[in-house]
Amino acid sequence: MLGIIGKKIGMSQVFEQNGTMVPVTVVEAGPCQVVQVKTPKKDGYSAVQLGFEKKPEKRINKPMLGHFKATSTEPYRFLSEIKDFEGDNSKPGDMITVDLFKIGDTVKVSGVTKGKGFQGVVKRYNFKGGPKSHGQSDRHRAPGSIGASAYPSRVIKGMKMAGRMGGDNKTVRGLSIVKIDTENNLLYIKGAVPGTRNSIVTIRRQER
Repeated sequence: MLGIIGKKIGMSQVFEQNGTMVPVTVVEAGPCQVVQVKTPKKDGYSAVQLGFEKKPEKRINKPMLGHFKATSTEPYRFLSEIKDFEGDNSKPGDMITVDLFKIGDTVKVSGVTKGKGFQGVVKRYNFKGGPKSHGQSDRHRAPGSIGASAYPSRVIKGMKMAGRMGGDNKTVRGLSIVKIDTENNLLYIKGAVPGTRNSIVTIRRQER
């Protein structure tokens, strides 16, 4: 098993023995139950489906309830697949905890980035903006020219312009685990991970 689902608690800091301060993201990881094991023979690829955070049965719709009952597992609020794993020994009902990892492991964390709403090009793409002098009192955060000349006389697709920012799926690679709290199911991951507080993230071990 190479991954686990967790909830981002927030950022903190950990001090090493030499006094160095390390910024960390605290994630409540698991415990997760194996809900389904997918195999190349039956599903076309190998993956394991994990469930995180139990949900009352009365709040589960009938199709999903049948999915859980088919493998005799409890209903969960969040499901996520971990692909390309060594799943020969995994079976529905197995519990996955933070014991899966050890200090120093390199991991990649996937989540949905913070939604920032509709933003201009200065915030969205770090544009410099217009000059502050020569009478340009209203062009400080303007994008500038966006069109071509007589040909092709249109705005090219993919032009960097104002628009919705954030709320995208993103994976941050090359993070390392600094501390593990097995009693409280907490992982302390060096650096920042995508998402807001209490957002759901998937943590997978990364091969160096």
